[in-house]
Amino acid sequence: MFISDCRREFYDLIVSQRVLLLVASDVDALCACKILQALFQCDHVQYTLVPVAGWQELETAFLEHKDQFKYFVLINCGANVDLLEILQPEEDTLFFVCDSHRPINVVNVYNDTQIKLLVKQDDDLDVPAYDDIFRDEEDEEEDSENESDGSEPLEKRRRFEEEVIERTMKRRQRREWEARRREILFDYEQYEYHGTSSAMVMFDLAWIMSKDLNDMLWWAIVGLTDQWVQDKITQMKYVTDIGILQRHVSRHNHRNEDEENSLSIDCMRIAFEYDLRLALYQHWSLYESLCNTSYTSASLKLWSVQGQKRLQEFLADMGLPLKQVKQKFHSMDMSLKENLREMIEESANKFGMRDLRVQTFSIHFGFKNKFSASDIVYATTSLMENIEKEEPETTNFIKALDSLSRGNLDKLHQGLDLAKKQLRAIQQTVASCICTNLVISQGPFLYCSLMEGTPDVKLFSKPVSLCLLSKYLLKSFVCSTKNKRCKLLPLVMAAPMDVEQGTVIMVGIPPETESSDKKNFFGRAFEKAAESTGSRTLHNHFELSIIELKTEDRSKFLDALISLLS
Repeated sequence: MFISDCRREFYDLIVSQRVLLLVASDVDALCACKILQALFQCDHVQYTLVPVAGWQELETAFLEHKDQFKYFVLINCGANVDLLEILQPEEDTLFFVCDSHRPINVVNVYNDTQIKLLVKQDDDLDVPAYDDIFRDEEDEEEDSENESDGSEPLEKRRRFEEEVIERTMKRRQRREWEARRREILFDYEQYEYHGTSSAMVMFDLAWIMSKDLNDMLWWAIVGLTDQWVQDKITQMKYVTDIGILQRHVSRHNHRNEDEENSLSIDCMRIAFEYDLRLALYQHWSLYESLCNTSYTSASLKLWSVQGQKRLQEFLADMGLPLKQVKQKFHSMDMSLKENLREMIEESANKFGMRDLRVQTFSIHFGFKNKFSASDIVYATTSLMENIEKEEPETTNFIKALDSLSRGNLDKLHQGLDLAKKQLRAIQQTVASCICTNLVISQGPFLYCSLMEGTPDVKLFSKPVSLCLLSKYLLKSFVCSTKNKRCKLLPLVMAAPMDVEQGTVIMVGIPPETESSDKKNFFGRAFEKAAESTGSRTLHNHFELSIIELKTEDRSKFLDALISLLS
């Protein structure tokens, strides 16, 4: 059931209870969690935080804690499946679900006793009407009396015939209703997409209660930016939500420039700005950032010799010496940095990169520390999927959560270093896949499989890293291919998951078209293909378009997928 008043129907209910927070492993969920933790701290609410990376962990966590808690808050998990069927909770258990995954399961929508959905009211949800999906079970008892043999009174016989006709009509109506129900549900559940960021929903709650702080606003910004970086929402949705947050930024960071109201330089300040669409460029060299940003790398085709030449021409057109662009950004000449954005934008237009400027926010602590929202997203993601040390996922989750706090700049810088390695690995893998023609057309989709032994293959056994690689690869492939039909195809990508168990992780992403609405049909397609072939798959991820599959079942699974989508 949708909650219309978050304060009254959610926060006021849990504020006097012990609460279990079940939080998914993505940056938006972490940001929503930070905002809720800050609110809980204000009101001294007792809570336990459990990170959950997939459905199995969610079930395990619930089973372990169901006797101690009656109130469960699920962040970025739980909306797109029938929660009551999966968890089988007691009748007095209450779930509050704040999840950006769409479509929301219809049972969750129409359950008004145990499931409360925290969803932004403006979201276009297109939930089917109750009467189209559910109907009260009618007692359609079969009349087992013997048929009339002609000796019964005429009146009784006529009544019996009328009842038979009525029952036949009811059965036909029910069959028609069930066929229509299947069709409506198929249309509703066919595509997977994302709604408003959970961090923004939580920030709205804080704002309604007049407890919103600049820190909470920053986390809401990072949550939205995560959706944009991971390509989960359309450009239109991103710009609309940026506009909403911009009003809050003006409210929180507005100070008159007189003596009494001026801010200390050590205070935290958030600023709206049009920035360059270059990954981590303020913490890297401009050259490295141009080479390892998906947009510029794909536009200039940097995996080819010709592409490297175009990069040199691009830098020459801006009038930037190589010595300057190859050193750390903060060490560049101030005279060059002052007009850098305008110079890059002007030259980018000549080289066909018209979308190099993007609306975003940056945060300042004192003189030295300035970060853009996308810097934080890359750093936090890398900490969460860190493969350098064999540490449990919970440890990585806590480190990533800590890096979002102002007092943990050392963890944030560690995350930035890991993010640079991750982006380098992605670009090198993209170049290798394109140069060795690993991307092949399977008919209705493109397919690419990373082999065991590929450099950095361990990194791509992680879901977010594999999704980023897939999106970057598809963007680059579309720029490199001359085949017009291939430019309109989606991509299925596979990477080794666990060599000992013989499993691969597979992800499906929608086509790279300008009119793309970011709706992904692979979740349902994967389920059907696995079902029809009896492939041993594990649908454990909250993103339905990511699955794990036994290596030996891969070929029959792909064959089924091809015939299903053809």
